[in-house]
Amino acid sequence: MSRPRSLRRELALGLSGAIVLLWTVATLSAAYVVREEMGETFDSALQETAERLLPLALSDGTDDTAPVPRRIARAGEHGENLTWVVRDAEGTVRLWSPDARAETFAQPVPAGFSTSGRHRFYAVSDLSGRWTLSIAEPLSNRREAVRETLVAFVAPMLLLLPLILALVVWRTRAALARLGDLSREVQGRDETDLRPLATQGLQAELLPLRDAVDRLMARLGRAIAAERGFTANAAHELRTPMAAALAQAQRLIVEAPEALRPRAERLEQELKRLARLAAKLLELSRAEGAAVLAETPQDLAPILEIVVDDARHGPEGLRLRDEIGALEARMDPDAFAILARNLIENALRHGEGAVEVTLGAEGLRVTNGGPALAPDLLARIPQRFARGSSTREGSGLGLAIAAGIARGAGWRLALTSPIPGRPDGFEARAIPPQPRIA
Repeated sequence: MSRPRSLRRELALGLSGAIVLLWTVATLSAAYVVREEMGETFDSALQETAERLLPLALSDGTDDTAPVPRRIARAGEHGENLTWVVRDAEGTVRLWSPDARAETFAQPVPAGFSTSGRHRFYAVSDLSGRWTLSIAEPLSNRREAVRETLVAFVAPMLLLLPLILALVVWRTRAALARLGDLSREVQGRDETDLRPLATQGLQAELLPLRDAVDRLMARLGRAIAAERGFTANAAHELRTPMAAALAQAQRLIVEAPEALRPRAERLEQELKRLARLAAKLLELSRAEGAAVLAETPQDLAPILEIVVDDARHGPEGLRLRDEIGALEARMDPDAFAILARNLIENALRHGEGAVEVTLGAEGLRVTNGGPALAPDLLARIPQRFARGSSTREGSGLGLAIAAGIARGAGWRLALTSPIPGRPDGFEARAIPPQPRIA
């Protein structure tokens, strides 16, 4: 399964890519413009130099008695960037600049600008048309000038580019920080926490999302409250008529003729089962409500001792073994008593052999013997009215009640079969939240 896409990563990469692309296009455009402008500048300088040199060269190098061709003496130690020659009307070179080479000016240059080989040329004639000065500039000079100009332009941008990308990443992260806070708040909620979201400082684009989630949770809360209220009210209202019906059934057992007595006894058993179911429904309503957390940590060991002692007075109480240590947790004592009683009753009713009850820092652990449960059945039995393979009577609500209380208190109900280290048995563990290590 592929990892989910990151909005922050996509925005940062998209903005960074757009900046790099636009910067590259701008740099290439600037390079083109710089090359054209510098070409015009160099051409203008080349033309102006040629037009200034021609009168000077004619005044010094047009003596018919002078040797042909004649090279002008060097004025200094530095080399020439521009070389030139003067030709007469027949095309014969009469005058050379100090560094002019014969291969550069092997052929007469046409009037005006021209490019040949590795040089840019400009040729200009005097008014009589007898003398022509041709000047040459190496193209490498222009390329070097363009290159140095672009380096001076690009180098600071390359140095600033990592900073710009870092600023994009930082700003994207800062802009989406509230979205991350909202996501973490929603992710940190469980199904029992339907309070409105409290994330502050959301941008205008996120407010409709938060408000929609709040409205959805409010509707869900009303629906759950109505369901819980109906369950609790129905179970509560049934207790009194069921108690009266049970009393009448017990009286009927005493007064009925011998032939009707078995039917009256079956009626009594069904009424008792219905009374237990009503009591479980009340416990389920309590488990799915919000009153399972205490304001401060409570010592749960005395509560478990009372529950275990009460279970020992039952018909199968002799099977109980307990090892009760200290445990303080933020669970309501009544809610913990309901959780522990349901786990112990489930083990006594549906298990075999000894039932071991352990309390310690790792939570509450209840184990019993019996055949190991199949994985699909083990995953299904914490649901409402789910039953295992046992033929014993039960409401099918005990583990659902325990799971609801554990979930509401932030605990975790872990069911294992077979018991670790054994080939058989069933283990139920109510595990409190562990303190975070800083």
